[in-house]
Amino acid sequence: MTDRVSIADKVQNAFARGVLGGALMLPYAFRVRFVGAVVSRLVAPVAGWNTRVHKNLAYVYPEMSKEERTRIARAVSNNVGRTLIEIYSGEEFVARARTSPVAGPGLAALAAARTDGRPIVMVTAHLGNYDAVRSKLSREGYPMAALYRPMKNPRFHEHYLKAISTIAEPVYPTDGKGIAALIKHLKLGGIIGIVADVGSRKAPLLRFFDQPAHTPLSAAEWAVKYDALMIPVFGLREPDGLTFRLHVAEAIPNGDPAEMMQAYNDIVEEIVRDNPEQWFWVHRRWKLSKAAKISEAATPPE
Repeated sequence: MTDRVSIADKVQNAFARGVLGGALMLPYAFRVRFVGAVVSRLVAPVAGWNTRVHKNLAYVYPEMSKEERTRIARAVSNNVGRTLIEIYSGEEFVARARTSPVAGPGLAALAAARTDGRPIVMVTAHLGNYDAVRSKLSREGYPMAALYRPMKNPRFHEHYLKAISTIAEPVYPTDGKGIAALIKHLKLGGIIGIVADVGSRKAPLLRFFDQPAHTPLSAAEWAVKYDALMIPVFGLREPDGLTFRLHVAEAIPNGDPAEMMQAYNDIVEEIVRDNPEQWFWVHRRWKLSKAAKISEAATPPE
């Protein structure tokens, strides 16, 4: 990270530290509910998140009523707020996550890969709290390395990195050196965790909710290259809003990377349809490159 810190960076960081620090003084359960409510009722409207969620939902669910979109938008931003303060809650969050039951059709394959010492590419998504997966499994015999995207504000980045490192290590930045370290970890028979439901306009177009969506192939390509098990695992929030359950989907057979990532998209879509309030609809998941817009004749939400 750069050592140059602007006045704006300092002000933004001071505000964030003040809010987070104040919240961390509250009892855990109240803290999580409180920050969820603040983000839902105050941050989301100001940041334009509600508008983006409405656009995304209307794009893939044109039949959905405005009232239902509004309900989901509020729940989504509440979940985002809870996720943020949970990540900053360190061992208190880890203790909650460790109580999460683990189930699903891919559990046996995951256990077998660990027993055999086979590399594992664990793919998750922005569902519930994706760090519940790292919190639980890293302490239950599945130590994993993960990537993080460095924050633009260097002052904020310092405490953000400390927070995510408390949950589990190692974590590597999404730059050349960081990705090289992650691949080395996998190559040596390790486990890596990838939040793969992100868009990159340099990535090929696949389908998500039956709409074109740029989808990076890296996770599948690494699984094929190093004969790793590629398996989707999700940390879904329970109805109490404070605990989680881990769902291990069926492993995705190694083959053509594009086909593998399409299978991943399909699995994520199925879970999101069952739990629409838990996916981060604030993402610009369907933002297309200019060439893709022309070829698809598409007008996705921006």
